[in-house]
Amino acid sequence: MKNALTFDVEEYFHAEAFAGVLRPEEWPGLESRVVATTERILDILDREHVRATFFVLGWVAERHPSLVREIASLGHEIGCHGFGHRMIQHLTRSEFEQDVRRAKSALEDASGHAVIGYRAPTFSVMRETLWSLSVLYEAGFRYDSSIFPIVHDRYGIPDAPRFPHRLKTLNGGDLIEFPMSTVLMLGRRVPVGGGGYFRITPYSLTRRALRRINTSDRQPAMVYLHPWELDPDQPRLPVGPLTRFRHLVNVGKTEARLVRLLGDFAFAPAAEVLAETGLLAIGDPK
Repeated sequence: MKNALTFDVEEYFHAEAFAGVLRPEEWPGLESRVVATTERILDILDREHVRATFFVLGWVAERHPSLVREIASLGHEIGCHGFGHRMIQHLTRSEFEQDVRRAKSALEDASGHAVIGYRAPTFSVMRETLWSLSVLYEAGFRYDSSIFPIVHDRYGIPDAPRFPHRLKTLNGGDLIEFPMSTVLMLGRRVPVGGGGYFRITPYSLTRRALRRINTSDRQPAMVYLHPWELDPDQPRLPVGPLTRFRHLVNVGKTEARLVRLLGDFAFAPAAEVLAETGLLAIGDPK
């Protein structure tokens, strides 16, 4: 069974962990590392003959359009990560619409392909921001991959479906949701296969969890990482010890774990996996 392999392409300083210590006006003055770290990922995928989805931040696409073109030229899917990496609950509907349309336009101009998939910064499609799915539908997106069906202090819809499904937006639109992966343990949903969960959890447990999703649940898993999670040399920013731990724990081990993961499971871009489930018919109108 093919699983979805995805990367949220943003700078290390875009992480929500630093929202309280950095203003967007300061971003251009910081060291940029996203091109080098993303190209490391592209090299790994090329060696392993794996294609993935890259949810690229519009802010990155406008500054590095050649990176978007390179990703697309290698056969990977380009998805949208919004423009300014602001959680949806901090935006009005009009601001959110401007954010996603600006990002989508930058990505399509750079890649030459229609962008049909979206992932919200910090998984911020939550119960109180479900209105955002209507905006995505109106902007021409066909699937979303933002909902984390867990309890968390920053995000999540705890009772949302755990696997890919169709949903109706509040304006009656038809959208496909590919949620982040979880497994059931003692009646609770436990997140697996991405970000800090991938870095903190021993690899053997991650492998066991993804196999359980594929074999027992007979569903594709969703794996996600950020380029900065393969960058142990990234600059340290002034945050507290808990935030620093969440952001940096085991970043020096992520690359080796990713390589192991690619050898243990089959992966493909999210849109391709959704097509194999029968939920999505792939077409590229651009």
